[in-house]
Amino acid sequence: RMETDCNPMELSSMSGYEENAELNGFEGTDMKDMRLEAEAVVNDVLFAVNTMFVSKALRCADDVAYINVETRERNRYCLELTEAGLKIVGYAFDQVDDRLQNPYHETVYSLLDTLSPAYREAFGNALLQRLEALKRDGQS
Repeated sequence: RMETDCNPMELSSMSGYEENAELNGFEGTDMKDMRLEAEAVVNDVLFAVNTMFVSKALRCADDVAYINVETRERNRYCLELTEAGLKIVGYAFDQVDDRLQNPYHETVYSLLDTLSPAYREAFGNALLQRLEALKRDGQS
């Protein structure tokens, strides 16, 4: 069954949920952890891919989120983000193929590094620009 988004109200029957919500200071925050993590991943590398966004079609949970990415080579992937890291679960947006046995990558950088030469180049160029800027700042 697919859900378009997490509904914190569905969890109110779970024991201890109310206390957790008060501890967090924001109702439902604990359910958005992996989604927030996914948003951070996207913001980190968006400059080096064609497009990248957290899936709205696939269910989010506190322990899993899905990210759609199109590399500069125009290849599309659906990535699963869990505590274990990131792995390719589909070769189209919002697609999860349980038969795929792709390895987990600890970081989005290493995953994209294996998928996209253009990502590697863009990342390297950005790094060089940062170093040049640091060098200039250090000389002034």
